[in-house]
Amino acid sequence: MMDEKIPAKQLSFAPPLELAGAIIGELSKTKAAGLKLIHVENQTIIADYFIICTGTSNTQIRALANNLEFKIGEGGVFPSHIEGLDEATWVLLDYGSVIVHIFNSETRRFYNLEKLWVDGAELDITQYLSNQDENQL
Repeated sequence: MMDEKIPAKQLSFAPPLELAGAIIGELSKTKAAGLKLIHVENQTIIADYFIICTGTSNTQIRALANNLEFKIGEGGVFPSHIEGLDEATWVLLDYGSVIVHIFNSETRRFYNLEKLWVDGAELDITQYLSNQDENQL
């Protein structure tokens, strides 16, 4: 579906799935672990897609969130809301149609969003990864 990466300057016009793909690409560049893309459009009105990933430390979680905000912002898309940066155990970036959840491993296991949103379709993200490292899947 998306053979080429969207240039950053065009992200503000991207459909939700392409925005999600660009976000996943940025998160994979910065070594986010356990990346998942869940299509939740039919389960909720709050977003079309959830992106879930894990950082190895509070410092990395903050770096993932800050880098994502900066890089996607270069494309003219900014989160309407960011939560959790101070504690950095679960950071949420709300891009409207795409909501990004960056967890530490303990918090991710505790809240288990993948199970909570099990009715949403988990999509294959390999085409969006900048590094095809199997550890990220």
